[in-house]
Amino acid sequence: MKSRIPLFCLPLFLLFFYQSQAQQPVRDSASAVKDSIPNVKDSIPIVDTVKKVDTVKEVIWKMTPVPEKDMGNVWHSIFRPHSPIEGGNTEVRDTRVHLTLLPAGGYTLQTGTAAIISGNAAFYTDRSPNGKMSNISSSVTYSQYQQWIVPFTSNIWTKGNKFNIITDIRYIKYPSSIYGLGGRTDPNKGYTINFSNLKFHQTIMKSLSEDMYVGVGYFYDKFWDIKGLDKVSRQTTAQMKKELGKQEVASGLAMRFSYDSRLNQINPKQGTYYNITYRSSDKAWGSDSTWNSLTIDARSYVEFPKRSRNVLAFWMLDWMTTNGVPPYLLLPSTGWDDQYNTGRGYIQGRFRGKNMLYFESEYRFRISRNGLIGGVGFINIQNFSSDLSQQYARIFPGYGGGIRIKLNKYSDTNLCLDYGFGQNGSRGLFVNLGEVF
Repeated sequence: MKSRIPLFCLPLFLLFFYQSQAQQPVRDSASAVKDSIPNVKDSIPIVDTVKKVDTVKEVIWKMTPVPEKDMGNVWHSIFRPHSPIEGGNTEVRDTRVHLTLLPAGGYTLQTGTAAIISGNAAFYTDRSPNGKMSNISSSVTYSQYQQWIVPFTSNIWTKGNKFNIITDIRYIKYPSSIYGLGGRTDPNKGYTINFSNLKFHQTIMKSLSEDMYVGVGYFYDKFWDIKGLDKVSRQTTAQMKKELGKQEVASGLAMRFSYDSRLNQINPKQGTYYNITYRSSDKAWGSDSTWNSLTIDARSYVEFPKRSRNVLAFWMLDWMTTNGVPPYLLLPSTGWDDQYNTGRGYIQGRFRGKNMLYFESEYRFRISRNGLIGGVGFINIQNFSSDLSQQYARIFPGYGGGIRIKLNKYSDTNLCLDYGFGQNGSRGLFVNLGEVF
């Protein structure tokens, strides 16, 4: 549904400005409570009375609901301060399309500096309490390394959640680095290659029961114009050509089973998600080689502490080759999952192998009471086959933190700015439109 995108900083002073504006009416209501307390100075010492009033004021201020705010409210307060502002009730469901559009520039490890236009549309197909939010996302990115990245993804729920239609289409022209197989490769000895890639993954899921789905899809990936850009020895060049080839096609059916009790996939606050995908790539479907893979994706979201709006999130991804050998560029690899989000702390493609085991945990918390600004802390570990056998090599940890800026309070879409750290000095900025998982 989303991908790593090189967005850059919005003016944060606007956020803090609006945060203070949002809190003032709550404090005024607390003052009104204080003023309404009867005059009891003849029977109670005035010092005790003031202390009690301050306690009431503090309790009222903490318990009074604060309307949700987003960047739209911030711009409204600056450029149209005297016009009426749209209500802050985000709990009322409707079938309108809530659009987020963000032109920006920025920097990430895999792209360098980049310019991007990104859009996200979110909507409900019905108003039932258990209706899941549908969303459509797309963007266009051009980077310092002459990379083009154009994804189009959608996750559509029909009325009553009877069907789930999942689309993932991407075009990339992508000069980038590769580092061999496993995790023992030298991080300073990557090779720069260039290639173009077209990805078309389409799946239709049918409800078996509440939150449980089964479906079938068609997965197609094509790589072409694959070539090395670095000056290396003839032996290395010959080996790279043998491993990568000049083009590669993978085509075939995919069977999927999922359980999804989340109500909002853009920014989950509750629920559990399991997805099992078995992919068959066969010459009968036009593939250059025959191979199969199995992906198990499990996620869970817990309110922590209870009755707060903070979330403790867990993510486990097992990405395994069950038969044959996929093309090198389709092997399990850091940051090459469907959303390009694994392995914050490392450059995309840093580790690669026949099998990948991945785990991540993230704590999401509010900084402003109105939801405009939040923060996260995260840790992750990843483990890869050291070669094309089943043997596994070392475990590689990553960790870091970041901030969240509310772009759209109705779809609950955040701009996610994270800084991650890995081993051997690996570090960098990682940015998303919507939560990482």
